[in-house]
Amino acid sequence: MLIECKKLSMSYEGVTAFSNVSFSLDQGDYLLLLGENGSGKSTLIKGLLGLKQAASGKIELNGITPRQIGYLPQQSPAQKDFPATVREVILSGCLGSGGFCPFYTREQKKTADKCIHHLHLEDIQKKSFRELSGGQQQRVLIARALCATDKLLLLDEPVTGLDAVVTAEMYDLINHLNKAHNVTIIMISHDLANSLKYANKVLHLSANASFFGDTEEYVKTEYYKNMIKGGGNIGYSC
Repeated sequence: MLIECKKLSMSYEGVTAFSNVSFSLDQGDYLLLLGENGSGKSTLIKGLLGLKQAASGKIELNGITPRQIGYLPQQSPAQKDFPATVREVILSGCLGSGGFCPFYTREQKKTADKCIHHLHLEDIQKKSFRELSGGQQQRVLIARALCATDKLLLLDEPVTGLDAVVTAEMYDLINHLNKAHNVTIIMISHDLANSLKYANKVLHLSANASFFGDTEEYVKTEYYKNMIKGGGNIGYSC
């Protein structure tokens, strides 16, 4: 078991985001994290990263620390205009590992090269990050997140703003990392129709109660039916 949360409650700006949530993930699971606006999806991510304390309950990480979790936040304008080469951006994902060092180690450079290879970025690694397309930038940022870990990636709306073709490519890439490289995935998404088919587990947060279970179980619930009625777009959350 890689992650276990027991009767977890968390708050956002003094307001309870969710309460009494329990779930567990094994290495290689692919969890889709769903919920309406304000349900606490991003708050939970911050808890897993050690950036926010639980109000009550426990978060247990087994064989991994928060600093060894790869994280891809929602993309911001500042990220899109980052003045560095692709390789420099990817290498910066190694900064959280091993303590302070003014230079990258040989091992860190090898890790970056491996991530560049996994995401097929060899041909553009010397290009400026700010000159890339939105899809290319997301691939680079996923490679950067992979530099921190080969176990767990947290992805917050990774396909937002991408066109349909690039979105499909991004989902296939994330699925490949999960299936071929056994990377555990936790992904926040509002794109229910496309994202659900890749996940084997679903955690749906809501104000009154929450669901955790297999994808096959989730599609039989009222949570899923309500999402479908809403067009499959479940919005953003704090």
